[in-house]
Amino acid sequence: MATPPRSTRPAKAEAAGVSAARIRLGRVFRVESKDYLLLLGTTLFLVVFGLVMVLSSSSVESNLEDGGFFVQATRQGLYALFGVPIMLIASRMPERVWMTIAWPLLIVSCVLQLLVVATPLGITVGGNTNWLAIGSVQFQPSELIKVALVIWLGLIVTKKQALLGDFSRGILPILLVGGGAIALVLIGGDLGTVMIMGAMLLGALFLIGVRFRLLLPPVLLGSAVFVIVAVSSDSRMRRITAFLQENCTQFDNEDCWQIQHGRFALANGGVFGVGLGNSTAKWSWLPAADNDFIFAIIGEELGMIGAVVVIGLFVVLAVAFARVLRAARTPFAKAVTAAVLVWVVGQACVNIGVVLGVFPVLGVPLPLVSAGGTALLTTLFAIGVVLSVARDPEAATRAAARAEARAARSAGRPAR
Repeated sequence: MATPPRSTRPAKAEAAGVSAARIRLGRVFRVESKDYLLLLGTTLFLVVFGLVMVLSSSSVESNLEDGGFFVQATRQGLYALFGVPIMLIASRMPERVWMTIAWPLLIVSCVLQLLVVATPLGITVGGNTNWLAIGSVQFQPSELIKVALVIWLGLIVTKKQALLGDFSRGILPILLVGGGAIALVLIGGDLGTVMIMGAMLLGALFLIGVRFRLLLPPVLLGSAVFVIVAVSSDSRMRRITAFLQENCTQFDNEDCWQIQHGRFALANGGVFGVGLGNSTAKWSWLPAADNDFIFAIIGEELGMIGAVVVIGLFVVLAVAFARVLRAARTPFAKAVTAAVLVWVVGQACVNIGVVLGVFPVLGVPLPLVSAGGTALLTTLFAIGVVLSVARDPEAATRAAARAEARAARSAGRPAR
């Protein structure tokens, strides 16, 4: 008895369903722009890499403090699990949404920072009062101020575009409001974050075309304030003195301890590293091994090759930001891209420079890699804002139409 021929309709229907799913997925992400893809891909790679390194660098301290090797890494993974969707959702928002929430977001973030420095809700960690505790929830409003300043700067630059060549009417109002927000963080003593925020504000203005002579007075004023605040604190002066010592080898000096053990970790790694998970510095020798000094653990476990790869990834990230900035069509897009570029890449340079001994210890994490929930969430949110201006809706529509036509042909239907 002959076997009847199998119908091809189920196969065609299945193929059509798969094609339709691909179309819907493409419509959700609209990743038609090469700049979008480059920025998104590099960001996701750094986040995943960061989770691996947080797991490795935090395991010992996590077991001592929380009773499990994976507690801190799991917590960081949950932050990433929330942060990546936030970034993708932000990437779908039009400019008008950001302009609408710019002022409210800045005001709310400043009020939260005011609660940190003016109420018992503020928590002091490492000599800096920059954490807010509401019930069992703790976070850093200063990180939220960074995002708020990015979006607010885009709004103000859009409104004052014609006045950016006038210091008193264009630049000064931006500096007064932005400087006020930064001053709230300075009151808490977080000088590293203040430096990043100041560089972000002034650097963004410079990158969008404001003449340097207009920015020179605030640069000089900010530098003077930075020096005054630094020398007025005994703990900061000790860190600076330790940094300036030609050979900081006094192991009984706590200010030399972190610097030296960061260097020991890098030296121990050599060219190829001791292997992932095999760091000795993380065994309570190197403070903040999973945060401010995670680059030292990377250098120890993955060697010079791994450290150079991480630096290369941030170079790629800088190139992605630069490409988006060059292609930006609106003042808002230019301002937010420039601000996030200075923020993320500048902070990475400072963090790596501290570990390498180029700068004194400033207490800033490595973006997207170091442990820290607030920092990861806000950084991903800010990159999502940049992704939203990197999209090319017209190209996405054309790509979706082509995909739909291909799906229609494969299903045996005439293309619309």
